[in-house]
Amino acid sequence: MSLHKHSCLLVLVVFNIHPAVFGDGVNLAASDPADKPRQTVVNSPPVFKPAADPLFSLNLLSSLPEDPEITDYCSDLLHIFGQLYVDYVKCLVPAARPVKVCQNCYSSFGSLKNIYTNISSDQEGPGNVSCRDSLLRSDRLMLVYLMYSNLMGIWTKSACDNCITNGGQSLNNDTLFFLTTHNQTLTCFEKYKEGNHSELCTNCKSPYKGLNELYSGMEKNQTLCIDIEDAMNMTRQLWSKYYNCSFPREETVPVIAVSSFMLFLPIIFYLSSFLHSEQKKRKLIHPKRAKSYSSLMNIQDKLS
Repeated sequence: MSLHKHSCLLVLVVFNIHPAVFGDGVNLAASDPADKPRQTVVNSPPVFKPAADPLFSLNLLSSLPEDPEITDYCSDLLHIFGQLYVDYVKCLVPAARPVKVCQNCYSSFGSLKNIYTNISSDQEGPGNVSCRDSLLRSDRLMLVYLMYSNLMGIWTKSACDNCITNGGQSLNNDTLFFLTTHNQTLTCFEKYKEGNHSELCTNCKSPYKGLNELYSGMEKNQTLCIDIEDAMNMTRQLWSKYYNCSFPREETVPVIAVSSFMLFLPIIFYLSSFLHSEQKKRKLIHPKRAKSYSSLMNIQDKLS
C-alpha cells in the first residue's frame, strides 16, 4: 500500500509541475460529467513564421552595384529624357478632346526629340562617351527606344509636321490663318445660336463658306494636321446637324449639267443616226428616178 501511495503522489507532482506537457486538452475522467463522452483534442503542430522585414528586399536591391557601362553623363541624359517624356504625356492627355495635339504640344515634343537625338547619336559627349549603346541597346526590351517610338508614332499619325515650321518652334502661317478663320466662324455661331437658327444660317453663311474654301485648299496642298481636320469636322457637324443649316455648293451646278447631258446623250445619238440614214436613202433613190426618166425619153424618141 505504501508503494501505491508513493506512485500516486509522484503522478500528481508531475501534473502540477509540467501542465504544458499534456496540454489544455487533456482532462481527468473524474472531472468530467458522467453523461458527457470523453473528447480528445489533438493540438496542431506549431507553424513557423519568420520575422518579415519590409525593407529587406529594398535593402538587398540597393546593395547591388551600379551598371558600370552607364556613365554620369549618360545617367543625366536618361534623367532628362524621363522628365521630358512625362511632360509630353501630360500635354497629350488634355489635348485628346478636342484634338489639339499639334498646337499645344509641339514645344514639349521638340524638347523630347532633341534629347533623344543626343542619346541615339554616334557623337561622343564629355569624356569621349557615347550613350547610344548603353541606353538603347543594352537589353532586349530597349525600353527607351520603345517609349520614344510610341510617342513618335502618335506625332506621325497626327501629321503635325504639316502644321509646324521646319524648326519645330511654332505653328506655320497656314495653320495660324485657318485657326483665325475658324475662331471667327465659331464667334458668329455663338452670336446667333440663341432663338431661331435661320438667322444664324443667313448671317454666318459667308464666314462658314470662307472656312470651307480654305480647308479645301489646304486639303489639296496636303497641309492638314489632325487639329485642323478635327476642328473642321466639328464645325460642319454644328452647321448641319445642330443648327440644321444647309449650304449648297457651287460645284453642284456643273455636276447637274453634265449628268443631264449624259442622260440625253443616247437620245441625241439615235436621233442623229435616224436622220443621217434617211438622208442616205434619199440620195440613193434620186439617181434611180433620173435613170428611169432618161430611158423613158429615149424610148419616146425611137417611137417618134
